[in-house]
Amino acid sequence: MKGYLGIDVGSVSTNLVIIDDDGQLLSKVYLRTRGQPIKAVQDGMKQLVENTQGEIEIMGVGTTGSGRQLASVITGAGTVKNEITTHAVAALNLIPDVQTVLEIGGQDSKIIILRDGIVTDFAMNTVCAAGTGSFLDQQAARLNIPIEEFGSYALKSKTPVRIAGRCAVFAESDMIHKQQMGYNLEDIIRGLCQALVRNYLNNVGKGKDIQPKVVFQGGVAANIGMKAAFEEALGYEVIVPQHHDVMGAIGAALLAKDEVARKGFTAFKGFDVSNVKYRVSSFECKGCPNRCEVINIHMDEKVIARWGDRCNKWKNLDNNSSHQGYSC
Repeated sequence: MKGYLGIDVGSVSTNLVIIDDDGQLLSKVYLRTRGQPIKAVQDGMKQLVENTQGEIEIMGVGTTGSGRQLASVITGAGTVKNEITTHAVAALNLIPDVQTVLEIGGQDSKIIILRDGIVTDFAMNTVCAAGTGSFLDQQAARLNIPIEEFGSYALKSKTPVRIAGRCAVFAESDMIHKQQMGYNLEDIIRGLCQALVRNYLNNVGKGKDIQPKVVFQGGVAANIGMKAAFEEALGYEVIVPQHHDVMGAIGAALLAKDEVARKGFTAFKGFDVSNVKYRVSSFECKGCPNRCEVINIHMDEKVIARWGDRCNKWKNLDNNSSHQGYSC
């Protein structure tokens, strides 16, 4: 069977999927990155082989996420795209008339506005943690509630408590204060979901023309309390895809499929890359006032890729550290 591999490397999670020629999901792996993106990608590759018993021939690879360059070097990806593009492509593949994509991941969130299948506007929030998966995980742990049950608690609420959600620190302090005042846990959690949605719409979604159909993607979309809070705030149905947690990877795989159809070949290095030893190093280029931090990827002590320089001087692998004084 032929398939296409999509990899989404984020700061919190690393997701890998394989889709078929019809864009249907054949296998997926969701892993915690834990500050080791190379290991996460290699472990994910091993799990995919186990899941598929090695019976799928990979025709093309696409990568996305903050670690997309790194993942592309390791796997030989033919398509490297940002998260806005891949999440939009995945949503459009599932719901062709989608007009708004809400995406909340482990440490960031984004909104994508589409009209007639084209991205017309977008925004990202990478500064405040309020509303992201890591913040919700933290609050669930503090309340001693499994994160999988967090949303169901919210839906049991009859009289939600208003929580200050503009900042993660203030939200947590306000939750503690409300607990000390004796409010029900369900009402506090529902109030938190509402506060985080307000924060999202007032920051990430500020000035955006949010129209249905609305699709909610990312790990936080599993929280039915957040879905309900979005529907309450927007007045629209919010659609949560079955594979909402790996939509970025699915979009990367779909783009890889299109790329192979155009080029007719793939540079995929095979699943054996999961056993190769890679090392990362960096240096500061002193060639101009930009002082770019250049990242090196080593395989068996040989530099196989570089990035991070604005002028692309160091992408030429013939350059080495002795040239750092050259001007850009």
